[in-house]
Amino acid sequence: MSDRTNIGVKSRWSVFTTTEARYVAIVACVVTIVGILVGGHLYGRYLASLDLGGRDNAIEQLRAESQAQKRKIDEQSAQLTAMQVKLNNVQSQLESIMPSANTYNVNPNQTLIVGDGRLAIGMIGSPGNDSVMLAINGKQQAAMAGEVINVAPDPSTSCRVTLQSFDVFKAVIVASCGGAKPQ
Repeated sequence: MSDRTNIGVKSRWSVFTTTEARYVAIVACVVTIVGILVGGHLYGRYLASLDLGGRDNAIEQLRAESQAQKRKIDEQSAQLTAMQVKLNNVQSQLESIMPSANTYNVNPNQTLIVGDGRLAIGMIGSPGNDSVMLAINGKQQAAMAGEVINVAPDPSTSCRVTLQSFDVFKAVIVASCGGAKPQ
């Protein structure tokens, strides 16, 4: 077998055998790597700026929608308040036209005949802080809100007077009587 060696033919890698050639190759590799890093960084910033623009647009759109929803809620709240005021007015008008059965509003220094004519109930003076002075069939009695007063105008009849509430202008009284009606 003959020995085949390539005498006079240079290897590809023989270019890097000199120090200067190695230095140039290393610098070229470093410049290439730095160029790739800088280019990658700049491309990344470019992509990030595109993403931020879309995000900013989405935020502005959501803010506009949020403000529109807040305005809508405020309008509905105002409508609800107006409707509640109307409802309260209608209820008070209905109560003044058709009061609850056996419920009476007594003004200061006023007397009402109630309980099928069996009771005369009046409020003496203006109410105090925690009680009202009532005259029931001529008998004065202090009463607090929620207090129940049992009255027997005659032996066959019993009446019940309840002070529901009172304020400076009126007392709300529920009065009912049971037994035979006088003739």
